[in-house]
Amino acid sequence: MSTTARVLLGLLLGAVIGLALAHWDASTATRVADAVQPIGRLWLNALQMTVVPLVAALVILGVNTARDAAASGRTARRAIACFLVLLACGAAFAAVAAPLLLSLLPRPQGLAAALAGADAGAVGLAVPASFGEWFTGIIPANALAAAASSAMLPLVVFALFFGFALTRIEHARHERLLELVQAIADVMIVIVRWVLWAAPLGVFALVLAVCARVGGGMLGVFGTYIGLQVALYVAMTLLLYPIAVLAGRERLRRFASAILPAQTIAASTQSSLASLPAMLESASRRLGYPLPVTSLVLPMAVSLFRITSPMQYVGVAVFIAWAHGIDLSAAQLVTGAALAVVISMGSVGLPGQVSFMATNMPVTQAMGLPIEPLGVLLALDTIPDVFATVGNVTADLAATSIVAGGQRTDADDSGTAAGTSIEAGSPQRTPAGEAASPD
Repeated sequence: MSTTARVLLGLLLGAVIGLALAHWDASTATRVADAVQPIGRLWLNALQMTVVPLVAALVILGVNTARDAAASGRTARRAIACFLVLLACGAAFAAVAAPLLLSLLPRPQGLAAALAGADAGAVGLAVPASFGEWFTGIIPANALAAAASSAMLPLVVFALFFGFALTRIEHARHERLLELVQAIADVMIVIVRWVLWAAPLGVFALVLAVCARVGGGMLGVFGTYIGLQVALYVAMTLLLYPIAVLAGRERLRRFASAILPAQTIAASTQSSLASLPAMLESASRRLGYPLPVTSLVLPMAVSLFRITSPMQYVGVAVFIAWAHGIDLSAAQLVTGAALAVVISMGSVGLPGQVSFMATNMPVTQAMGLPIEPLGVLLALDTIPDVFATVGNVTADLAATSIVAGGQRTDADDSGTAAGTSIEAGSPQRTPAGEAASPD
């Protein structure tokens, strides 16, 4: 049985037993929830202990990977700039749309109090009291202290400085240190995989505890999360079409029909990498983009760019805040969106369940929110992942259209300049076609 199937089985058993206890006797349900809650918390602690070294390593590796890719030429630099702009747009869209969508939905009675009781063992995270405090805390006075207190945004800022500085040192030392950072990331991923082996038990304990306290209303909460993520992914996918039309100078009908085969494969495989051959075929043969552009931009996109990743991180955090009855400030939303963009650049290529915990946990922590619901949401993320992959493949092809459109603009400008130069150097003619007199 696959890990995903085992996790879903743990979710189902926990929900059924928890709901049955809540229906049978509320006091007994509460006692059982109190008894199993430490098991779920222990599992989350095991995952949390890997977050700081893993995130720092991924950010450093992401900076150097992007720098190496950008060094390969003008097309690569334009592609990376396009990736960053689209990632920022996706994160900003989620930060605005997710709270708006959730504000339209009723929250089950007693959900916030029940979740607060379930999170009683969580370590309190400091939330800045003002924008000024948040702004001055972006750069850490002590990187080790930021890591020890799980202050993820200052830690990521330090990792960015470290990553960019690493690109400026002598090449041999750069390579040795980069190998060490890669080794740290690899070791943390191995540990996360070990911990995820116990995910069915951890998810079972967390879901049982929450369902026993909340009762049948928890099923609606699960549906709300799935609906929120699917709505965000579908909305972003639809927005990519006008982006390709306006920024990539594509015709809407042509672009939509050309990318449909790649989207179909993405939905069936839930893998951008498996969709790469279809994307190359759509971009080069159906859309007619130059082969040097498609053969460079699309593999880069698969290895560096997933537009739905920052949307997921922000959406998860906003959902947790909604479930707990927490009103997020503008500073918290900005923190989450900015951190989500940076982390997403370094996390591409991680296995799905490893990626979920390693990337959502730091964003949730940075926004000052409890991390306990992440174990449950990990099990629920299988359904939205289908729509996320379709959105990622659509974004890859939209980014390729933008880069190809930029190259067409450069070529047109070069042709115009060349034509002007030729005209300037050609002899003047009279209307009759004879050479003009020097007089």
